[in-house]
Amino acid sequence: MSPSCSEWLQAPIYFTVSAVLAFMAISTAVHHTDDATPLTNPTTYRLSLNASRALRTSGFNIIATLLQVSPEIFLSSPNSTIFAIKDSAISNTSHPPWLFKDLLQYHTSPLKLSMNDLLEKPQGSCLPTLLDRQKIAITKIGAKKRLLEINNVPLSHPDMILEGPLSIHGVLQPFSYLNAQDSLQSSNYIQSPICDSNSRLVSDSKISFEWNPIIRLLSANGFVSFAIGLHSVLDGILEDHMNLNSTTIFAPLEFSFVTSPSPLLDRIVRFHILPQRFTFKELASLPEKTLLRTLVTHQDLEITGGVNSTQGLCVNREQIIAPDIFSSKKFVIHGISQALGDGRAS
Repeated sequence: MSPSCSEWLQAPIYFTVSAVLAFMAISTAVHHTDDATPLTNPTTYRLSLNASRALRTSGFNIIATLLQVSPEIFLSSPNSTIFAIKDSAISNTSHPPWLFKDLLQYHTSPLKLSMNDLLEKPQGSCLPTLLDRQKIAITKIGAKKRLLEINNVPLSHPDMILEGPLSIHGVLQPFSYLNAQDSLQSSNYIQSPICDSNSRLVSDSKISFEWNPIIRLLSANGFVSFAIGLHSVLDGILEDHMNLNSTTIFAPLEFSFVTSPSPLLDRIVRFHILPQRFTFKELASLPEKTLLRTLVTHQDLEITGGVNSTQGLCVNREQIIAPDIFSSKKFVIHGISQALGDGRAS
């Protein structure tokens, strides 16, 4: 699809999502007709109206609409801090209304926290959310430049509103990868940080290596089933490879092993991961039939083809159809059409 076509399609996608969110807001209001909801509280109504205006001024129109139509989604506690997601990060999703509500409540804390309050907290602090037992974590603090990241997502619009019991900050993308299919298979469909009883991160390495962004990137680029599989076995991978500081991921578009028993799924996912970073150009420059070590002990991947091959560059005979989907100093992702198998010797 050409860029112009993509831009042309953004408008109907935006309005479709807005309609879904409006339906969710109406449904929520109907379920609370027997209670004294925030909609019947003049003070809360005025607060939500002021907050909605501030959000619209900064371009957060979807959250602004929801806050005005159905404030009880966000304001169910005496104090609230809302981390509002940018419109572009919501309008490209297709989650059902009930899953959207969970996502929004995961971005709301029952505490009032200004930017100064957040900057004064130690890095690695965990914060409660309105979503039961799920927490968010402050993963980076730059007090001098007033920079702060939560779940590796920067706060792009701090202190959009500080009024009464409410604080609102803007973020460019969600704090967690979220998928409807994953939610049907597990109650842990939001990948939140692991925190101890003192509300401190248990393992900084999990977040510092940016696995949450990896999973979000895979899902956003169409590799949803593999993202679900990686999410399911990630804890075991990181426990066995504590010093993993760079990696290459071969992500298959078709990945039918998500419902496999955990040991098999774990082995298959690991077979698609190298403990070393290789860009497409670096892979293409390797000698024919070079073997690459994977996270499965004694099971390697074979590189064939290259820049001079008519069939393209292949890994275990599967062509790399989407090279360098995303690349950073620590990891690189390549897309392939089919799964590479379970890592057993053929």
